[in-house]
Amino acid sequence: MNLKSNLFITILQLALLFGFYLIGVSIQKLFGLLIPGSVIGMVLLLVCLYTNLLPEQWVSKGATFLLNHLPLFFIPVTVGVMNHLDFFNGKSLWLIPIVLVSTWIIMITTGFIGQTLVNRKE
Repeated sequence: MNLKSNLFITILQLALLFGFYLIGVSIQKLFGLLIPGSVIGMVLLLVCLYTNLLPEQWVSKGATFLLNHLPLFFIPVTVGVMNHLDFFNGKSLWLIPIVLVSTWIIMITTGFIGQTLVNRKE
């Protein structure tokens, strides 16, 4: 495939992923749910992929593109934290164990789920 067709496919897949996000936001607003629309859209995408209503190839390049550029999405969060340093003043000693424990929990949970999924496919 040439660069232009690869770029076009990636843009279409990104638009499809964004469409799931918009559907999730619409459902959230329509029913006044407390769950964020982005999470609802992600669950809808998961259901569509799991039930093969949406083939994985239809979103793989767009999802890979987003994952490759994931660190860029954290820049606004970092800037936001830096703008509100006064909120964290005097709490820094508590933040260190909180961040470490939550990171360990996420890593252990992710590893367990990953291993379970790999072993289930074999």
